[in-house]
Amino acid sequence: MKTLAVVVLNYNGKEHLNTFLPSVVQHAKPYDVYVIDNASLDDSIDQLKRHFPSVNILSLPSNYGFAKGYNEGLKPLENLYEHYLILNSDVEVTPGFITPLLDRITHENVASVQPKVLSWKNKCLFEHAGASGGFLDRNGFPFCRGRIFQECEEDLGQYDDAIPVFWTSGACMLVKSSLFHALGGFDEDFEAHMEEIDWCWRAQHLGYEVWIEPKAIVYHLGGGTLSNESPRKTFLNFRNNLFMLTKNSQGFWLGRLWIRMVWDGIAAFQFLITGKVRFFFSVFNAHMAFYAGFMRNVKKRSIPKNQTVNGHYSGNIVIDFYLRKKRKFSSIDL
Repeated sequence: MKTLAVVVLNYNGKEHLNTFLPSVVQHAKPYDVYVIDNASLDDSIDQLKRHFPSVNILSLPSNYGFAKGYNEGLKPLENLYEHYLILNSDVEVTPGFITPLLDRITHENVASVQPKVLSWKNKCLFEHAGASGGFLDRNGFPFCRGRIFQECEEDLGQYDDAIPVFWTSGACMLVKSSLFHALGGFDEDFEAHMEEIDWCWRAQHLGYEVWIEPKAIVYHLGGGTLSNESPRKTFLNFRNNLFMLTKNSQGFWLGRLWIRMVWDGIAAFQFLITGKVRFFFSVFNAHMAFYAGFMRNVKKRSIPKNQTVNGHYSGNIVIDFYLRKKRKFSSIDL
């Protein structure tokens, strides 16, 4: 069995491939690089064959989205590689970035490791998708070392220690392949967004840890598939968060779910009064979809008693950020 496959998911992303894949091909050596193509309608495949002959192409018959796209694309690789490096198509990697990730994941109880994720547009800033490791507050709001909501900090080396966290970023995450498949891969009901948080939560329920290793650095463009100002992205984030909480929350989970839905209602009202009507309906439709899938997600619950998880903040990051004006991770009392 080989050590590692670097796997990039693509859909109509020839421009991203042109910009970012050269760094992957260069710095992933000697490991195999794969592009899973989600039935692209542009000439991504021809471009890969012409300009990246060393890259292996896994073509899917339809556009399955992020979660199912990876699940289907990785099936032929099962039992061939010990680890998968799941990498967005809009990520620039750096020399030697794989080595510290592999060094960390060789520990038996480590399920996943992510590098430090900085902004490709402004390389001194942390990037939204993962920054220096992901956390989750008591109401299911994700945040990071170096990024709370849309506030991204400057990287001054303040978060350069490797620590266990709640979740690793789907922009660049190294996973144990056997565990990825044992957990059924990403939950395909999510389609895209927060599926990596759900996967990491499920891994922690089995007693594994997920880690940030800042010795490894990548640069992420972000918004390569859906803009942050996309009603569709808003819908997926609100719906998938409720899916995730239903599946994974411990203790008085129904009460926690109800509180989260109240916060969602406040967000929807804010969208409405500021004239963002499409985003208001994104939240409304997300809740309708959540109700429709509620029992299906309840049936997915499989949570050991007294299982502790890392990176779970017992406070309320919304109140910390908006009322207490705590805009930096270092100001949060974890």
